[in-house]
Amino acid sequence: MQRPIIELRKLLDWFISFLILAGLLALFFQYRHHIARPPRLSVNVHNLPYYAFCSFYRMFVAYLISLVFAVSYGLGAAKSPMYERVMIPAIDIAQSVPVVGFFPAAIYFFVALTHGSRLGVEMAAIFLIFTSQAWNLALGVYEAAKTIPRDSIEALDAFGASRWLKLRRLLIPASVPKLVYNSILSWVAGWYFLIACEIITVGPAHYQLPGLGSFLMSAADKGRVGELIGGLATLLGVIVVMDICVWQPLSVWAEKFRYEFAATSEPMGSLWMAHVIGGLGLAFGHAIHGRLNPILRSLQGAWELRPALTPRGRVWLARAAGVVRLGLLVALLALFAYGAFAGIFALFHALARPWPAEAKLIPAATAASFLRLAIAYVISLAWTLPCALWAAESPRFNRVVAPFAEIAGSMPATALFPLIVVLVIEVTGGMNLASVLLILTGMQWYLLFNLLAGTRQVPADLKEAARSFGLTRFATWRKLTVPALLPSLITGSITAWGGGWNALILSEYFVYHDHTYQVLGLGALLDRATYATGNSVMILLSLLSMILAVMAINRLVWRRLYVFAMGRYKLDY
Repeated sequence: MQRPIIELRKLLDWFISFLILAGLLALFFQYRHHIARPPRLSVNVHNLPYYAFCSFYRMFVAYLISLVFAVSYGLGAAKSPMYERVMIPAIDIAQSVPVVGFFPAAIYFFVALTHGSRLGVEMAAIFLIFTSQAWNLALGVYEAAKTIPRDSIEALDAFGASRWLKLRRLLIPASVPKLVYNSILSWVAGWYFLIACEIITVGPAHYQLPGLGSFLMSAADKGRVGELIGGLATLLGVIVVMDICVWQPLSVWAEKFRYEFAATSEPMGSLWMAHVIGGLGLAFGHAIHGRLNPILRSLQGAWELRPALTPRGRVWLARAAGVVRLGLLVALLALFAYGAFAGIFALFHALARPWPAEAKLIPAATAASFLRLAIAYVISLAWTLPCALWAAESPRFNRVVAPFAEIAGSMPATALFPLIVVLVIEVTGGMNLASVLLILTGMQWYLLFNLLAGTRQVPADLKEAARSFGLTRFATWRKLTVPALLPSLITGSITAWGGGWNALILSEYFVYHDHTYQVLGLGALLDRATYATGNSVMILLSLLSMILAVMAINRLVWRRLYVFAMGRYKLDY
């Protein structure tokens, strides 16, 4: 009797989360801002350094916000089953909304509040990049916190560790490997969707920012292959520099946070750039400390001279703090309730309006998109799982495959448009194969990076034990590596399907050299309603159909597998 009640409660949580998000989407689509179309971006290779700087600082600011959000949200969701029942369905739904689905929110919250100024458009672009970076980071932190061995938690509890000590000594260090690999993946996703984030269009409302994404889109629209290659070369240079200067040293540093109960026989590796960055960071830290130390000492002295509180004063201060906390909580709940009810009212109001004729295509479009996603997922799994297994056996291969995946995954779909048009569409005569290949570019890297992060979490002492028992390579994979990878595989599958649904907007409808290529699917319906007709009802119906499809898959497949994997294949000693 208890299990049906639990299942009903989980289903109710999913339904409430869906209803609130659908209402908020409907609320955003009520606000339409019509402005004149600005002049087109200058497609000149001499401006590429400036465009690269603009795109990089948007990515960096969005990443910092995503990192803070991911740690707070992921650890909060892993804290208790009550939080988990609400927060995980919410993030599953949020990652199913493609970037164009957040355009009305970006326009209403940022652009409209600043009356269409450059600052508002910049904030909108950073927010859109955040939506492509944050979800997989939060799910990675959540998985890392949930897979911490039970004896580590019990040891801290036995010593009476405070929450802050547990956070600083256990939860954050345990999340570091996942954060590093998912940070690389977040930057990959940000570069991939950079075009959609720098060119914000909803019907007649059009905003365009200078950057690599808008440059590549303008070059692709005009069919200027030389400028397209120049923009891609600039993007490739930024990615390679980041890999050498940032991600490789961070990957080596993240090795310190593996669970090990014996000395590891695998070399940690050493990069000269890591020592250079470490030395520069130490020198910079000493310089900052020298400047701030007098100020901090003055503040500390002023604090020590404050009058001491009486016991009665402490009581009143504690009561005042409690009243402030309660007031803030009530205000947040009231604001949330107002937004939820207003959004649900707007949802029913929007759906009560006449539906466009294209709405009857939604069931067939959903089935067609799902079939393409399933084919792309099978292809992705067919090569990423063997690649991860080989990386688990060979540290040298692991050091090669991660930078290659970062560079290849960062290439936006626009870069593949000429090849897709010339080599695929002209040969096969249709868009279905081209659409599957473009979906593959937005799906496979989520699987690969999560699996690579999972291989780094397998303790070396268990590998040594498998070798000492004389297990063959295939038996080691079957008995140790694949079961240990299962939580990472499921997390990667959830984020890969989310990335695949997002990639539909680039794979089922694209414009190259003033010619539109499209195929029946939810992505094509959403793109046509967003960029061509500006029909808010059709946009809302397409988004809701996509969200419902993602929720059904996550609820019926991935969440069940996740609970099973966490219960049976969690690494405990």
